Amino acid sequence: MIYISEQKFDQLKIEHVAEGNYTVISINRPDRLNALQTETLRQISEALQPLIVDEKTRCVVLRGTKDFTKKPAFSAGADLSAFGNEDLDQSLIRHHDEAMNRRHIYYDLIDRFPKPLIAAVDGFALGGGLELVLVCDIIIATKRSSFGFPEIQRGIFAANGGTQRMIKSIGKFKVKEMMFFGEPITAQQMYDYGVISFLTDADNFENVIKEKATKLGNSATNSLYIIKKCVDYGSQVPLNVGLQFELFGYGINSRSEDVMEGVNAFLEKRKPEFKGR
Repeated sequence: MIYISEQKFDQLKIEHVAEGNYTVISINRPDRLNALQTETLRQISEALQPLIVDEKTRCVVLRGTKDFTKKPAFSAGADLSAFGNEDLDQSLIRHHDEAMNRRHIYYDLIDRFPKPLIAAVDGFALGGGLELVLVCDIIIATKRSSFGFPEIQRGIFAANGGTQRMIKSIGKFKVKEMMFFGEPITAQQMYDYGVISFLTDADNFENVIKEKATKLGNSATNSLYIIKKCVDYGSQVPLNVGLQFELFGYGINSRSEDVMEGVNAFLEKRKPEFKGR
């Protein structure tokens, strides 16, 4: 596996699960309920970069640390005590714009990660934490988790892509309700809205993470890569253009070794052993 320096990513814990072909990136700020600084987002985006070409990592799980000190949390939102980089001046409006621009860059880099990215949510996923969930592909959550955009209570709003990404998931009226009132939404409600992929009890959370990550980690990686591209980018263009994405993707995927393995396994009535190639 490509080496990732723990020293470089001091706000994260990173673990590779060899038998499942996946890597777990845990936000490790338990004393702050994993509140997100710009630095936290930078570390997440940079930790993901070597995993793009790491053949032993075919899926990534993004979560809050299991070793929480107060309450369980994926992330309780932005760390309002940290403005941004030292080169920015809070008294200048244009520097506030640049601070948010930098955060957007990191959210976008995480959003563009080409392999399956699972958000494993136990506890709070609020504000910037929920916006981080929205750039993932699959969401696993415990029933005790809560989601929301409480920013209005502080006179601000979800400006890390929340107004735009959330609307694509639940529609403008529900988004306005969440953001106008700032009240938390239960995990069950989010599951009913179709945002959460798998809802589980807290005591079964780790088992579900392992099961789903291993399933993706042992799947046909090239197919997953192309599916993600087609869905993410095809949904932003007219249908006839999206269908062309699909056709090109099918042609590229046909050269994959895993395609032959999948077809042969079907014909031989056995379980396929995909190599991610």
